[in-house]
Amino acid sequence: MAKHPQLNLRHLEAIVTAGRLGSISGASEAIHLSQPALTQAIGRVEAQLGHLLFDRQPSGVSPTEAGRLITARIERALAYVARGGQAVRRGARLPPLPHIERRITAGQLRALISVDRAGSFALASKRTGLSEPALHRACRDLEQLLGVPLLVRQGRTVQPTAAAVILLRFARLAQAEMEAGIDELEALRSEGAGRVTVGTMPLARAILLPQALARFARAYPMASVNVVEGPYAELLARLREGEMDLLIGAMRNPPPVKDIAQEPLFIDDPVIVGRAGHPLLAEPGFPFSRLLDFPWVIPATGAPVRYRWEEMFKDHGLEPPRLRIECGSVLVVRGLMLEDDWLTLMSRDQFLFERRAGLLKEIAGAGPSLRRQIGLTVRDDWRPTQLQTAFVDNFRTVCVEWTSGKAMDSEPFRYA
Repeated sequence: MAKHPQLNLRHLEAIVTAGRLGSISGASEAIHLSQPALTQAIGRVEAQLGHLLFDRQPSGVSPTEAGRLITARIERALAYVARGGQAVRRGARLPPLPHIERRITAGQLRALISVDRAGSFALASKRTGLSEPALHRACRDLEQLLGVPLLVRQGRTVQPTAAAVILLRFARLAQAEMEAGIDELEALRSEGAGRVTVGTMPLARAILLPQALARFARAYPMASVNVVEGPYAELLARLREGEMDLLIGAMRNPPPVKDIAQEPLFIDDPVIVGRAGHPLLAEPGFPFSRLLDFPWVIPATGAPVRYRWEEMFKDHGLEPPRLRIECGSVLVVRGLMLEDDWLTLMSRDQFLFERRAGLLKEIAGAGPSLRRQIGLTVRDDWRPTQLQTAFVDNFRTVCVEWTSGKAMDSEPFRYA
């Protein structure tokens, strides 16, 4: 869809049906399309993808390796379209439409996605090259088919309705499936070709992900990896819509949504960090209450580290100090601490290079209650490509090597 925007859902259904029945004539009857039209549809998709999808024999057709790969992806993509369309109808208390995936067109979904991303028909027109009337017509036809409004004007922008948000998620998942299928076809031509999109949070960025990326790039020179940074909520939303393949970072317990799967890889123990000349370093065995005498920089409410930081003080019978600066950027926090006697919580690997350079120091351990599980988060129905599976296996290996071979730089601090 995104890589081959002219792929037609009706033509894709023809591929699936012909493969399942092993017959052009049987598929023609099943989807109510003439044999010449169905044959033409299959030929057009083969031309677009650059692969023969069927071996033609007098007795019928059988999928090639390329056909088997892309058929599995098409089936999942069409199922997402059907789930999205029926969910919208169900939410509006309307009866389901039989074979709704045959009624919705790829052009309608592309129009809705492009307008949603652009926030206006005019900007969507410029980005896609389609005329505004064509975009209006496609979105309007989709609204009429589903029986619900999908876009509403708010000032100068166009915003999705609640129904559109549901449909957009499934449309993007369908798009992700087709892109994965196209990657699998590319890998038939060039072994190891394809792409992986990884969302990452601060801890994984520091040491583990760079190591995994370097090793993966050496093993798969034809592959491309896109690393996306951002807050957890934003990354999770992109993961659930198929815009990312996996998310690496601190796990949530319990999971915030039901349609994800989390795999723990190791336990991280945050420590209290300050600049190399911090006054507390000259006070071995200082009482915990001394931590109240210095400014802290911690992420805003809602971040797991913020909750654990508050619990650290409460565990000692103290109210957490007032935060003058709230910040979740490790880069900004590290720079701030070099300027004054600020304190924060970090994994030891998040300030590894500053520690080696003698700029930042571990002031004290934060205690076992602040331990957190670091792992992988994926969609619970994710079907990775071989390349994506290789990336996950590679990251698991790096984590095992890191956890089994890492050495702590200091003994655990015990408060007086």
